[in-house]
This record gives sequence, structure tokens and C-alpha cells, in this order.
Amino acid sequence: MSFRSSLGLFEHRLAAIGAGTALTLMMLISVASVVGRYVLHTDLIPGAYNIIERVIFPLLVFWALPAAHRESLFPRLELLADSLPARGAAAVSVFVLLVELAIYAVLVWFVFWFAVDAIQTGRQMQVGTGFWPLWPVVIFVPFAFGLMVIEMLRVIWVDLRRLTGQADG
Repeated sequence: MSFRSSLGLFEHRLAAIGAGTALTLMMLISVASVVGRYVLHTDLIPGAYNIIERVIFPLLVFWALPAAHRESLFPRLELLADSLPARGAAAVSVFVLLVELAIYAVLVWFVFWFAVDAIQTGRQMQVGTGFWPLWPVVIFVPFAFGLMVIEMLRVIWVDLRRLTGQADG
């Protein structure tokens, strides 16, 4: 297995595990909250809505981005690329991906420094009636955006090989 294939497999599995874990936690917390409220008449997980809204759902979205990009689930404007020959379509794709890569690289930079600041200042969020540290959640966001950058680099590599007429194996 080549380095590119290994890296792609690692990136895809990490994104799938992160998003899958977040989705499973969201489901379990929702079920426990509903069972507690309507069957046991008590709040089993104080602040369940806040936990889902401010912690788990954002993690789900950030971890799912690289997997969605890999599966070509992002909306694409292919009208121009479809009317071009294969090499022209590859050139358009490389250009668009380079613009996306620049945007995500800037996001990684700012989110990384936001995470560092959250750790250094002890940033907290209110969950229920108490406060929880935010850094355990925030540290995953730069990793998720970093996976998105890796995925874009992989697609750029494939399109560059298509552009130069080389087979991608």
C-alpha cells in the first residue's frame, strides 16, 4: 500500500470515527434525556440540549466535512467543467481546489490559535447550571479542518496527475 493510499485511508477512518462517535453520543444523550423526562420524570442529564447544541453537533459537522468532501457530497458547479475536455476539467478542478485549500488553510490557522487561546485562558461554556471547560471540544476542530486540508491535497494530487496525463494508481 502506497503512502498516499495509507494517508487517505487514515484520514477517512479518522473522520468517520470522529463523526460516527459524535452522532452516537448525540443519539444516546437524546434517548436518555427523553426516557428520563417522560418515563422517570427526572432530568437524567442536566443540560443535555446544551451539550448536544454546543459540543456534539459542532464536532459532528467538523468531523463529517472531510468525509463528505471525499465522497463528493459537497455541492459542485460542474457546468463549466463538464463542457471542457478531460484536461480542461482537471485544470478547473485544480484551480477551484487551490482556492478552497487557501481558505481552509486560513481557517486552520485561526482555529488553531483560537484553541490555544481557549486552553490558556480556561474558556468555559455553560451546560445546565454549571460550567464546563471548552478546550476538550475546541482542540478537535483544528484536527478536523486539518483533515479537510489533507483531503484537498489528495484530490489536487489526483487532478494534477489527470492534468498531466498520468494514470493515478
